Amino acid sequence: MSAPVPGQPVPATEGLLQAGPPRRQFAPFTRRETNTAMVLALLAWTIAVFDYGLFGTLLPAMQGDFGWDDSTAYLVNTLIAIGTAIVAFGVGPVIDRLGRRRGMMVTIGGTAVASALTAILPTKPAWAGVTSVVAVRSLGGLGFSEQSVNATYLNEVFAVTEDERKRARPGLWYAFVQGGWPLGFLLSSALALVALDTLGWRGMYVVAAIPAVVLIVVIGKKLRETPQFQLQQQLSRLKAEGRGAEAQQLAADYGVEHSDSAPIARIFQPGLRRNTIVLSAAWIINFFGINIFSVLGTSVLANAKGVELSTAFWMLIVINLGAYFGYVFHGWLGDRIGRKKTIVIGWMISGLAFATMLAPFVDSAALIVTTYAVGLFFLVGPYAAILFYMGECYPTDCRGTGTVIIGAMSQPGTIIGGFLFTAVTAASDTGTAALWVGALGTFVSGLLMLFAKPVAELKH
Repeated sequence: MSAPVPGQPVPATEGLLQAGPPRRQFAPFTRRETNTAMVLALLAWTIAVFDYGLFGTLLPAMQGDFGWDDSTAYLVNTLIAIGTAIVAFGVGPVIDRLGRRRGMMVTIGGTAVASALTAILPTKPAWAGVTSVVAVRSLGGLGFSEQSVNATYLNEVFAVTEDERKRARPGLWYAFVQGGWPLGFLLSSALALVALDTLGWRGMYVVAAIPAVVLIVVIGKKLRETPQFQLQQQLSRLKAEGRGAEAQQLAADYGVEHSDSAPIARIFQPGLRRNTIVLSAAWIINFFGINIFSVLGTSVLANAKGVELSTAFWMLIVINLGAYFGYVFHGWLGDRIGRKKTIVIGWMISGLAFATMLAPFVDSAALIVTTYAVGLFFLVGPYAAILFYMGECYPTDCRGTGTVIIGAMSQPGTIIGGFLFTAVTAASDTGTAALWVGALGTFVSGLLMLFAKPVAELKH
């Protein structure tokens, strides 16, 4: 029998996936290692979102250099989503083979490359501008997938940590990390406000690449791989060597499930299939709203509400600061009433808030900021619940694939929603398109989540 793999006690959610009663325990993450993992995961996600959000934030400023009208700019954003989807769909199986630590380095590496190359894109001729922007920004699919790597990694870390507070309330603590989404957008808006006139949009992308490169080095030196993944590696190695009986016994000793099926096939097996389908559909529809109200926030404020671009930047700083606390709130609520209920309630409230914000009677800066902030609070906050919930839905051998593939469904959502948004904008205006595509899509995604199974009902 091979030597025990370092790691942790079997987590509560892993208990649903057990091959038998565990006789061995994984070596735990210390409190310090857990905190290091959280800080690096937060920085990684914030930097990835900083690059991802910078394109949406700077899109109105870039339009002039590239000679795009509003409809063309929205179309380019949609074409980028197609390329991003192609990249993102390939990340999941890689994470279940490379590991969580290396997966984080790969996704942040994609962010660094995308930022650096964006800074040198040609604007002329027109076809070269569009083609190069779409090709380079599609690499953002790696950075966008970083959140799924985080969800996979921290789900396993919190299950084995010596920190009892984090083990007891994993959703709340994960929420602080997932809050990197509004922090990334806040930073992109703040940088645009203070440095766009000085640096130009190209210089801002150079600035975005630097912290990504530094973080890759730090992660390589400081981050520890999870013991669950190390065990899965050992099980796969034993089976590849023809020692299947040893692998089966080792899995039973740790009380985990290991399958010979490919991870992509595993997530559609009975017991896993329903949530894979429901969660994928919910992500697709919800990203109608994410793309419009989070990524293209400056365009919505400028074109739907008549807000000056500089004013839109500071509005989004305030709005995204409030949205960070939306993650904390929904992470806390998910631990108490269940993650599924939290997601349903949040997204339905968000759809109603954005519909209110777009109404003609909301015409003052205070009302616009308030209604927009409420909408974003309940739009992005539930992702603290849904990403951790996704990690709980799958066993270790396909957890990375499940979380990344479902997360990648955001890109079909961006594509479909983008085409709808572009078409309605061309036929009517930005405000009408934001209402019927963004606000309605957000509300419907909450209804879709009613069909997901709570973790307690999952049987694998």
